[in-house]
Amino acid sequence: TGGKDRRSGLILTIPLCLEQTSMDELSVTLDYLLSIPSEKCKARGFTVIVDGRKSQWNVVKTVVLMLQNVVPAEVSLVCVVKPDEFWDKKVTHFCFWKEKDRLGFEVILVSANKLTRYIEPCQLTEDFGGTLTYDHMDWLNKRLVFEKFTKESTSLLDELALINNGSDKGTQQEKERSIDLNFLPSVDPETVLQTGHELLSELQQRRFNGSDGGVSWSPMDDELLAQPQVMKLLDSLREQYTRYQEVCRQRSKRTQLEEIQQKVMQVVNWLEGPGSEQLRTQWGIGDSIRASQALQQKHEEIESQHSEWFAVYVELNQQIAALLNAGDEEDLVELKALQQQLSDVCYRQASQLEFRQNLLQAALEFHSVAQDLSQQLDGLLGMLCVDVAPADGASIQQTLKLLEEKLKSVDLGLQGLREKGQSLLDQISNQASWAYGKDVTIENKENVDHIQGVMEDMQLRKQRCEDMVDVRRLKMLQMVQLFKCEEDAAQAVEWLSELLDALLKTHIRLGDDVQETKVLLEKHRKFVDVAQSTYDYGRQLLQATVVLCQSLRCTSRSSGDTLPRLNRVWKQFTITSEERVHRLETAVAFHSSAEKV
Repeated sequence: TGGKDRRSGLILTIPLCLEQTSMDELSVTLDYLLSIPSEKCKARGFTVIVDGRKSQWNVVKTVVLMLQNVVPAEVSLVCVVKPDEFWDKKVTHFCFWKEKDRLGFEVILVSANKLTRYIEPCQLTEDFGGTLTYDHMDWLNKRLVFEKFTKESTSLLDELALINNGSDKGTQQEKERSIDLNFLPSVDPETVLQTGHELLSELQQRRFNGSDGGVSWSPMDDELLAQPQVMKLLDSLREQYTRYQEVCRQRSKRTQLEEIQQKVMQVVNWLEGPGSEQLRTQWGIGDSIRASQALQQKHEEIESQHSEWFAVYVELNQQIAALLNAGDEEDLVELKALQQQLSDVCYRQASQLEFRQNLLQAALEFHSVAQDLSQQLDGLLGMLCVDVAPADGASIQQTLKLLEEKLKSVDLGLQGLREKGQSLLDQISNQASWAYGKDVTIENKENVDHIQGVMEDMQLRKQRCEDMVDVRRLKMLQMVQLFKCEEDAAQAVEWLSELLDALLKTHIRLGDDVQETKVLLEKHRKFVDVAQSTYDYGRQLLQATVVLCQSLRCTSRSSGDTLPRLNRVWKQFTITSEERVHRLETAVAFHSSAEKV
């Protein structure tokens, strides 16, 4: 109860009841209760109060004798509280007197109201007329809490010590194995610490503030080692728990570092393994737009797979940066090495992906330009293969202009193809710089041969078209010349017709004398010379049309129309001119004869 006798020895109360008392249970209980006080406390001795008011004498006697077996050295006085119906005084007195020497302690038989002769009232509970406040259930609950805390904390201390000591010695592998086997305590340290603090607070409050406003009492005070034990256990727990937290922190850091290292190696191994193998097998550029697009689609699938690992790289890089910012010198070198290795591999792989994408894009552009140029050449060739049958020289000029424009467009297309091809060849020549040791000579040679073959084929096709354009240009120029000759020949006929008309209508005077007639004759001869020149010019043009038609392998249209007209007009002009000359000569003769007369 916390009460003490006049020698400061603890008072132990044994209440007996009407029911049968188990001596074994009582013995165990006494052993437990007597194990609580310190050795110093035990040295002062115990005063035992055996409450036999509700029991029989035989039971009381057995209990007293049991005390001799359990704690003979610690018991100094046993007070047997007798019931109202007193036992046989002689028997009881004789029994205790008889056993006095063997018991080793004094036994007195006393009424409850006379216990104050031996013990102060303030050290007795209300059951014996004292004023000491005591709640056995409260004490029992607190004791259970104390016992539970002591048991859990002691077990926890052993576990934490095992974990902490295992992490302080041995090789790194042994440390990790020890931590893995005993890393988690059986109970939560935070919960145990909280229970201990609450228990200590309760003990200290009851120690200094008393209970329910009454006199302060302490069933588990310093003499019972409750507070010192709790405080000692708490101090040890805090120390071991702090070390344990550091072990956990180191373990967590090591685990995190190992996870990062594992993920880094996963990324590196995939990029340098399957990822590199995917790129290693993709060297072609395709032989057409469709083939290049198919390769681009395949490359996009490869990029999609790489993007998943690049996302892991970004996450790992952030984690490593966070650990580096934490400033842990121990892992600084290893973290930087991991970060550098990861960055080097990822950037190299990303560069290769970008290079491959640019190469395929250049190949697609090359094939696109080649296809456009091929279509232009096909269109030009189709135009050249169609026979020209223009109606006049203007349409021929228009067709010739269109041919020149198409040829110029082909020249520009071929120039663009050469530029795209050369750019693509330059990129292909750089493939060997990231070929992973693979001999790409065969693959590059196939690509180079294809590109050069396309450009040479386009050059040959363009040259053939140029030759055909030259032939067509010559033919069309001849046709223009043919039309021009026909037009000029028709114009010569018109001019000759006009000369004939003038000869018939205006050249009718014969002159008034010889001199005037001779002048008219001279003018007529010049007039005839002009007509002769016009006729000769027309004949030459018509002869040229015949030659051009033969060259163009076409039927002359002038021989059936213009030439007969020219000959017919010229014949009329000749007859009329001769008649004019004859009349003028006759006039000269007439005027000469007249003058003679």
